[in-house]
Amino acid sequence: MKAIRVALAALVLVVLAAPAFALDLKVDSFQVTGTVSAVDDSSITVMKGKERFQIAKDAATKVTGDTKVGAKVTVKYKMYAVDVEGKAAPAAKPATKK
Repeated sequence: MKAIRVALAALVLVVLAAPAFALDLKVDSFQVTGTVSAVDDSSITVMKGKERFQIAKDAATKVTGDTKVGAKVTVKYKMYAVDVEGKAAPAAKPATKK
């Protein structure tokens, strides 16, 4: 009976933890290398040529080396949708006969 309880508890843990791992597995990783144009506690902005990448960061973001304005950095990041709102496509206009 004790073995069944342990197995059931392990199964519950796996089921409850699965969504957290699934989110991380679905999201592709990206990276950008360029020059820091701005940095603060919540974001870092990197210029790669004429393209500007503003990437959010928090206290859990691992930062090594010098990341002040003007420094060359490589930022690894992930993207995922927070909210998606669909709009109905406009109705097609009927063809006119001449």
